[in-house]
Amino acid sequence: MSNDKIWLSSPHMGGNELKYIHSAFEENWIAPLGPNVSGFEQDIQSYLSSEDVKVEVAALSSGTAALHLALILLGVKRGDEVLCQTMTFAASANPIVYQGATPIFIDSEEKTLNLCPAQLEKAIKDRIQKGKKPKAIIAVHLYGMPYQVEKINKISMEYDIPVIEDSAEALGSTYKGRKCGTFSPFSILSFNGNKIITTSGGGALVTHSNEDKKEAIFLATQARDEAPHYQHSHIGYNYRLSNISAGIGRGQMEVIDERVSQRRDMFHFYVNLFKDFDGIEVKAEPSKDYFSNHWLTVIWVDEDITGFSREALRLHLEGNNIESRPLWKPMHMQPVFKDADFYGTGIAEELFKNGLCLPSGSNLNDIEKARIKTAILNFIEK
Repeated sequence: MSNDKIWLSSPHMGGNELKYIHSAFEENWIAPLGPNVSGFEQDIQSYLSSEDVKVEVAALSSGTAALHLALILLGVKRGDEVLCQTMTFAASANPIVYQGATPIFIDSEEKTLNLCPAQLEKAIKDRIQKGKKPKAIIAVHLYGMPYQVEKINKISMEYDIPVIEDSAEALGSTYKGRKCGTFSPFSILSFNGNKIITTSGGGALVTHSNEDKKEAIFLATQARDEAPHYQHSHIGYNYRLSNISAGIGRGQMEVIDERVSQRRDMFHFYVNLFKDFDGIEVKAEPSKDYFSNHWLTVIWVDEDITGFSREALRLHLEGNNIESRPLWKPMHMQPVFKDADFYGTGIAEELFKNGLCLPSGSNLNDIEKARIKTAILNFIEK
C-alpha cells in the first residue's frame, strides 16, 4: 500500500482549466484584467445570486485583499475599532491593523463554532459605554459552517454596525437556502490552493451594488485616475486577480457543485467511522436551516471519555503520513494580538484544545480513505 502523504485539503482540478488558460495565452491576455477575469466574476455572481438576491463580484488577488477593501469601503480608519471573531485564521484580523484600526476579539458559540451573538452584543454595549462605538463586525463561516446569520444580522441592524461576511471557507454553503456570501453589504471569498475551488491564489469581494464593485476595482488597480498619464488622488493597491488565475477559476466553477458534494461525502465518511465511539463528536449542522459545504470536517475529542487527546490522535496520524490540524488558534491567544481586548468565556480556547480538522479533500480516493480509517481505528482500539 502506498504511503504517499495524505493532505488535509489539496487542489482538485476539474479538467477544463487549461482551456481557459490556453485562451489567455492565445489572446495574449497575460494581465490583471481580461476575458477570464470578467467571466470568472460573472460565474461567481450567477452562482451566488437568486431571484431575491443579486450580487456584484470583484475578483482579487486574495481573500485578505477583499477584506482590506471592505474595511476601506466601510470607512474604517486609524483609531477605529472593529469587532472580529477570535476563532479564525489571521487573515480575518490582519486587515484591521492595515487600516490602523484596533481589533476587538469575540468568542465562539458551540453550535456552529462561530461568532457568539451574546458576547458580540456584550462587547458592543461595553465599547459604546466606553465612548468607542465599533465601526464593523467581521463574522466568519468557519470551515464552511454558516454562523448564526439572523441573530448576528439583528444585532448589526439594532446597533447600526455593518457586518463583513468572511465566506473564505464557505462557498457552496447556505443558510435557509440562501448562499453564504450574500447576507451582508460586503462579503469575501478565498480561492487559495486549499479551498473548495482554487485559482492557485486569489479571492473576491462580493457586494450588492455596482458602485461598490467599481470603487473596489478602482482601489485594487492602484487607484489610477482618468487621465492620459498616471495620476493618483487616492492611495491604491495592487489587488486585482490575473487573467491566467481567473482562467483556472472559470474551470473550477464548472465543478463547484460536484466539489461540495464530495466534501460532504467525506463528512459522512467520518460520521460513519466514529458513530460507535463515545467521546468523539463530528461537528454537524445544528439544524436543517444550515447547509455546510464541510470544507473541512471537524471533530471534538473529549479526553475524559476517550482517554486520549486530540493531539495524541494528530501525532498518530502524522506518523502515518496523514495530515490533520488543530482548529485555528484563537486570535486573542496569538502573540501578535496579546494586548487586544477579548470578550468571551473560553469556548474558543476549548475548541482549540480539543478540536481537530481531518483530511477532507474532494479528491481523496478509496485507497486513501481506507488508510485514514485503518490509522484511526488502530489508534482508538489500541
